[in-house]
Amino acid sequence: MAVQKISIEAYTQNGQDQITIDVRSPLEFEHAHIPGAYSLPLFSNEQRVVVGTTYKKQSREDAIKIALPMFGDKMLEMVNQVETWVKKYQENNEGKKPSIIVHCWRGGMRSAAVAWLLDLYGFKVTQLVGGYKTYRNWIIAHFEKEFELKVIGGYTGSGKTEILHALKFKGENIIDLEGLANHKGSSFGAIGQATQPSQEMFENLLGLALSKFSSTQKYIWVEDESQRIGTVMVPTPFFKLMRNSACYFINIPFEKRLQFIVKQYGIFNKADLISATQRIQKRLGGLETKNTIQFLENDDISAAFNILLKYYDKWYEKFTHPEVNLEFPKLKVIKWEAADVKEEENADLLLALTQ
Repeated sequence: MAVQKISIEAYTQNGQDQITIDVRSPLEFEHAHIPGAYSLPLFSNEQRVVVGTTYKKQSREDAIKIALPMFGDKMLEMVNQVETWVKKYQENNEGKKPSIIVHCWRGGMRSAAVAWLLDLYGFKVTQLVGGYKTYRNWIIAHFEKEFELKVIGGYTGSGKTEILHALKFKGENIIDLEGLANHKGSSFGAIGQATQPSQEMFENLLGLALSKFSSTQKYIWVEDESQRIGTVMVPTPFFKLMRNSACYFINIPFEKRLQFIVKQYGIFNKADLISATQRIQKRLGGLETKNTIQFLENDDISAAFNILLKYYDKWYEKFTHPEVNLEFPKLKVIKWEAADVKEEENADLLLALTQ
């Protein structure tokens, strides 16, 4: 019996009781993949080059002849690995047996070969039509949709991310861009975070998050961000949508924000804080950089961040001004006051303001 195939529409709408297996090479998977997929490479990085070159320069048949021994050596290992994943799934899902979705780059010979093997062994296997390429097109299409957004703005140290998650706890729809990017957006944003995803993987994560919300649903809360978050960029259509949405700018006294930011960053390695300060030396200025580093070396975190917070306040005002950001100016800013950085209270204040 031939292996069944599944369209991208059916695949993305189902999502229940299934395991996704990516048979592309390790480098392809590492660069970007379907979130949650397992890597089961048919070829190593080097083998993929050999087979691909033979296919292009000689023939399809010659490429298959070279690939067959490579595949044969891995058959048992592949079956054992998938058995392990299936057993783990069953242990975590009350014994339910998952279906297996296999894909490669374009839904071609690599995924067909592995799907055949797993089907032959007895697994319930389906091949994703169009492979990862089709998934990427599905992801990119979400950035063109007109979602209703509400944006939380505010100076550094206002606890915007914390408010965002307090809103989620209260049943609101949110997307945490910084969480998806593993970066808090400033020169200090990578400290204490996991390695950032590639641009393509960030887009996959964001597109998947958006797919959970219908454009006709209730609005989605996001945090005000620059288009660049560390090494990744918010896709331009979605960033433009953010800029065209109402921004609710929370205004919290400087001293309260300073206390919050010191508590957040004071736990981190001194060398990392100094390195982050040095990266903004050109804009911070030589004297202020020197003073900040000296305060950090003397363990006076509060004095160091007093300088840094004033710097970030100034640059926030400059780069959010319509005359500076001509391409994507904020169209509507609604300012509101809060006495302290308390996410639960400030989330309630924000909901009262917007409902």
